[in-house]
Amino acid sequence: MLTAGIDIGSRSIELVVQKDGTTVHSARSDTTFDPRTQVRAVMQGWRPDILVATGYGRALVEQMDMAGWVETVTEIKAHALGAASCFPQARTVLDIGGQDTKAIALTPQGKVARFEMNDRCAAGTGKFLEYTATVFQIPVAEFGLYALKGQNPPVISSMCTVFAETEATSLMAQGIAAPDIALGLHCAIARRTLSMLDRIDCQPPLVFAGGVARNPCMRMLIARELRLIQDETLLVADRPDMNGALGAAVHALRLATAG
Repeated sequence: MLTAGIDIGSRSIELVVQKDGTTVHSARSDTTFDPRTQVRAVMQGWRPDILVATGYGRALVEQMDMAGWVETVTEIKAHALGAASCFPQARTVLDIGGQDTKAIALTPQGKVARFEMNDRCAAGTGKFLEYTATVFQIPVAEFGLYALKGQNPPVISSMCTVFAETEATSLMAQGIAAPDIALGLHCAIARRTLSMLDRIDCQPPLVFAGGVARNPCMRMLIARELRLIQDETLLVADRPDMNGALGAAVHALRLATAG
């Protein structure tokens, strides 16, 4: 039985293909302004028996002939399933993606107990980091390491990407060290994220998923503020950006076995 999960986000598309529950293929692509073409490119060479789609553009797959049986699943359920699949001990999931943030409390059985989701703007997301990294002329993949050089971060009051850029530029003009400002921007995201986690009564172990989980500064701040130990009570998969697609693939296998 070949099953697959595809996560069609506003910034990227991830695919996980499994054979009898074991991952045999994974792929990632930018969403661009033509997600249908990108979905076909990611799926090229694969036609699973069951395909489950999640994410911002999940409804697109239902309109395309991509598999024998196509279903959709909510992002919250997909991310819960993906996290619990990798880390059965998980009690909380934090997913910071390109343009939204999800905080999910799990039951001991790995089911969704409560959740919070910010999807109204890019504040506190990967897009926010990408945009502010351009102010420093640093690739976003290196921005976290750069921020870790900061020692005395200023308080960044605005989480709007445009206003944050203005505030960062103003702080530079005042002579504040650029790494300190970069750290301050990361701290602002952490404060916003911790507020969401507090509303769902965050319990460890916490799985940090999404592309921003690759950022070492964000991992450090989340671990420090929640008194978590990385690799023990703060858990990050080898490919944290694939969590939603993995969860969709897990759901596809459940549909297969239930049918």
